[in-house]
Amino acid sequence: MSSRGQKNINNKIKNMAKEKNNLNTNLKKLEEISAWFDNSKEVDVEEGLEKVKEAVVLIKESKDRLKQIENEFEEIKKEVEEEK
Repeated sequence: MSSRGQKNINNKIKNMAKEKNNLNTNLKKLEEISAWFDNSKEVDVEEGLEKVKEAVVLIKESKDRLKQIENEFEEIKKEVEEEK
């Protein structure tokens, strides 16, 4: 593999590691929201609505990030195959 190709892969790996924290944070927040609903005997409608809105944003961000990750894996795969 050329040093340029290796640098590209290394940069992508660094970016993925940074973004992983955001994805993990979002998933943890979603678990907390789910637990809040599961553990609430009586759900405050207004608070529940806010939690649902927050969850929708987190889900969208997570889906977008997962799509980015998929695309990055495909790019890395192409680079590795081109180097062969």
